Amino acid sequence: MSVLNQRAQALVEEFELFDDWMDRYQHVIDLGKELAPIDEGFRTNDYRIHGCQSQVWLQPGQNDSNVQFRADSDAQITKGLIAILLRVVNDAPALEVASADLAFLDQLELKEHLSPTRKNGLDAMIKQIRLYAGAMAARSSQSS
Repeated sequence: MSVLNQRAQALVEEFELFDDWMDRYQHVIDLGKELAPIDEGFRTNDYRIHGCQSQVWLQPGQNDSNVQFRADSDAQITKGLIAILLRVVNDAPALEVASADLAFLDQLELKEHLSPTRKNGLDAMIKQIRLYAGAMAARSSQSS
């Protein structure tokens, strides 16, 4: 089982502890509060994820061939959603992240309980993470 799948499964099991959706939402918000802050230089339009109703910034980074993202948002739920994604993809190989299907989100049933604009934002976050990871993987393969 890949590192992404292991982390995703752990998140699914963590969310299964909550029977009530209000408790799940609170857990999403709590996860967002745990995010490491991004460098202020990344709070620009160049690093903003477009397609989100809220403002979301993604700071890309790399450690060897593994991705290292930081993120922030001006909305608590959105910050929690990006925290969930980063918990799965951070410190994973860039090539694996670029091609990840992230099907665990369906198991969490998050999209079913999000507004259409938040769903679009989540999709935009996933797309941007994959794009950055793909670029990182391409750079790594060229330098090897």
